[in-house]
Amino acid sequence: MADIVSPAKRSYMMSRIRGKNTRPELIIRKGLHKKGFRYRLHLSGLHGKPDMVLAKYNAVIFINGCFWHGHNCCLFKWPASRPEFWKEKITKNRENDMKNKVRLRKSGWRVLTIWECSLKGRGRYPDEAVIEKTKNWLLGGGDNSELRGTV
Repeated sequence: MADIVSPAKRSYMMSRIRGKNTRPELIIRKGLHKKGFRYRLHLSGLHGKPDMVLAKYNAVIFINGCFWHGHNCCLFKWPASRPEFWKEKITKNRENDMKNKVRLRKSGWRVLTIWECSLKGRGRYPDEAVIEKTKNWLLGGGDNSELRGTV
Protein backbone atom coordinates (compact mmCIF):
# COMPACT_ATOMS: atom_id res chain seq x y z
CA MET A 1 0.00 0.00 0.00
CA ALA A 2 1.43 3.36 -1.03
CA ASP A 3 1.51 6.36 1.25
CA ILE A 4 -1.40 8.75 0.76
CA VAL A 5 0.77 11.87 1.10
CA SER A 6 3.92 12.92 -0.71
CA PRO A 7 7.33 12.06 0.79
CA ALA A 8 7.96 15.75 1.49
CA LYS A 9 4.64 16.13 3.30
CA ARG A 10 5.23 12.92 5.30
CA SER A 11 8.70 14.15 6.26
CA TYR A 12 7.23 17.46 7.43
CA MET A 13 4.50 15.69 9.42
CA MET A 14 7.00 13.38 11.13
CA SER A 15 9.30 16.29 11.97
CA ARG A 16 6.47 17.97 13.91
CA ILE A 17 6.21 15.09 16.39
CA ARG A 18 7.82 16.08 19.67
CA GLY A 19 9.93 13.87 21.90
CA LYS A 20 9.39 15.95 25.03
CA ASN A 21 6.42 17.77 26.54
CA THR A 22 3.91 15.61 24.71
CA ARG A 23 0.23 15.74 25.65
CA PRO A 24 0.35 12.46 27.66
CA GLU A 25 3.47 13.65 29.45
CA LEU A 26 1.88 16.98 30.38
CA ILE A 27 -1.26 15.24 31.70
CA ILE A 28 0.81 13.04 34.03
CA ARG A 29 3.13 15.84 35.13
CA LYS A 30 0.34 18.29 35.93
CA GLY A 31 -1.74 15.64 37.68
CA LEU A 32 1.09 14.42 39.90
CA HIS A 33 2.22 17.97 40.66
CA LYS A 34 -1.32 18.84 41.73
CA LYS A 35 -1.19 15.87 44.15
CA GLY A 36 2.02 17.19 45.71
CA PHE A 37 4.65 15.15 43.89
CA ARG A 38 7.84 16.89 42.87
CA TYR A 39 10.11 15.58 40.15
CA ARG A 40 12.91 16.33 37.74
CA LEU A 41 12.48 16.08 33.99
CA HIS A 42 14.57 14.24 31.39
CA LEU A 43 17.70 13.75 33.50
CA SER A 44 20.51 13.07 31.08
CA GLY A 45 22.62 11.38 33.76
CA LEU A 46 20.24 8.40 33.91
CA HIS A 47 19.95 5.65 31.31
CA GLY A 48 17.26 6.44 28.75
CA LYS A 49 16.68 9.98 30.09
CA PRO A 50 13.42 9.13 31.90
CA ASP A 51 10.57 11.57 31.37
CA MET A 52 10.18 12.01 35.13
CA VAL A 53 12.53 11.24 38.02
CA LEU A 54 11.12 11.13 41.52
CA ALA A 55 14.24 10.63 43.64
CA LYS A 56 12.31 10.73 46.93
CA TYR A 57 10.47 7.58 45.82
CA ASN A 58 13.49 6.04 44.07
CA ALA A 59 11.36 5.94 40.94
CA VAL A 60 11.53 6.91 37.29
CA ILE A 61 8.64 7.18 34.86
CA PHE A 62 8.74 6.75 31.11
CA ILE A 63 5.72 8.00 29.16
CA ASN A 64 6.01 6.16 25.87
CA GLY A 65 4.31 6.81 22.56
CA CYS A 66 2.84 3.53 21.28
CA PHE A 67 4.07 4.03 17.71
CA TRP A 68 7.67 5.02 18.41
CA HIS A 69 8.16 2.29 21.00
CA GLY A 70 6.28 -0.43 19.11
CA HIS A 71 3.62 -1.14 21.71
CA ASN A 72 1.30 -4.02 20.88
CA CYS A 73 -1.97 -2.08 21.11
CA CYS A 74 -4.69 -0.48 19.00
CA LEU A 75 -2.56 2.66 18.44
CA PHE A 76 0.34 0.82 16.82
CA LYS A 77 0.39 -0.26 13.20
CA TRP A 78 3.44 -1.09 11.12
CA PRO A 79 3.84 1.53 8.35
CA ALA A 80 3.26 0.28 4.82
CA SER A 81 5.85 2.58 3.27
CA ARG A 82 9.55 1.86 3.89
CA PRO A 83 8.81 -1.24 6.00
CA GLU A 84 12.49 -2.24 6.37
CA PHE A 85 13.42 1.18 7.75
CA TRP A 86 10.58 1.20 10.28
CA LYS A 87 11.11 -2.41 11.36
CA GLU A 88 14.76 -1.67 12.09
CA LYS A 89 14.03 1.67 13.81
CA ILE A 90 11.22 0.46 16.07
CA THR A 91 13.01 -2.79 16.91
CA LYS A 92 16.07 -0.77 17.93
CA ASN A 93 13.87 1.53 20.06
CA ARG A 94 12.41 -1.52 21.84
CA GLU A 95 15.87 -2.96 22.47
CA ASN A 96 17.14 0.35 23.84
CA ASP A 97 14.08 0.65 26.10
CA MET A 98 14.73 -2.80 27.55
CA LYS A 99 18.46 -2.17 28.08
CA ASN A 100 17.78 1.16 29.79
CA LYS A 101 15.17 -0.34 32.12
CA VAL A 102 17.53 -3.17 33.10
CA ARG A 103 20.34 -0.68 33.81
CA LEU A 104 18.05 1.53 35.88
CA ARG A 105 16.78 -1.42 37.90
CA LYS A 106 20.33 -2.62 38.53
CA SER A 107 21.08 0.89 39.82
CA GLY A 108 18.23 0.55 42.30
CA TRP A 109 15.53 2.55 40.54
CA ARG A 110 11.92 1.47 40.28
CA VAL A 111 10.65 1.91 36.74
CA LEU A 112 7.11 2.69 35.59
CA THR A 113 6.18 2.86 31.92
CA ILE A 114 2.96 4.68 31.08
CA TRP A 115 1.85 3.95 27.53
CA GLU A 116 0.11 6.50 25.34
CA CYS A 117 -2.85 4.10 24.91
CA SER A 118 -3.67 4.43 28.62
CA LEU A 119 -4.54 8.10 27.93
CA LYS A 120 -5.64 7.99 24.30
CA GLY A 121 -7.62 5.67 22.03
CA ARG A 122 -10.38 3.12 22.51
CA GLY A 123 -9.08 1.54 25.69
CA ARG A 124 -8.00 4.68 27.50
CA TYR A 125 -8.62 5.33 31.15
CA PRO A 126 -9.89 8.66 32.41
CA ASP A 127 -6.90 10.95 33.00
CA GLU A 128 -7.59 11.04 36.73
CA ALA A 129 -7.54 7.22 36.91
CA VAL A 130 -4.09 7.12 35.33
CA ILE A 131 -2.85 9.77 37.77
CA GLU A 132 -4.35 7.83 40.70
CA LYS A 133 -2.78 4.53 39.58
CA THR A 134 0.56 6.29 39.21
CA LYS A 135 0.23 7.88 42.64
CA ASN A 136 -0.59 4.50 44.19
CA TRP A 137 2.40 2.91 42.48
CA LEU A 138 4.69 5.64 43.78
CA LEU A 139 3.39 5.51 47.34
CA GLY A 140 2.94 1.75 47.45
CA GLY A 141 6.57 1.07 46.82
CA GLY A 142 5.59 -1.33 44.05
CA ASP A 143 8.18 -2.81 41.79
CA ASN A 144 8.58 -2.11 38.12
CA SER A 145 5.37 -1.86 36.21
CA GLU A 146 3.54 -0.77 33.07
CA LEU A 147 0.30 1.10 32.66
CA ARG A 148 -1.43 0.51 29.35
CA GLY A 149 -4.89 0.92 27.89
CA THR A 150 -7.60 -1.61 28.62
CA VAL A 151 -8.02 -2.97 25.10
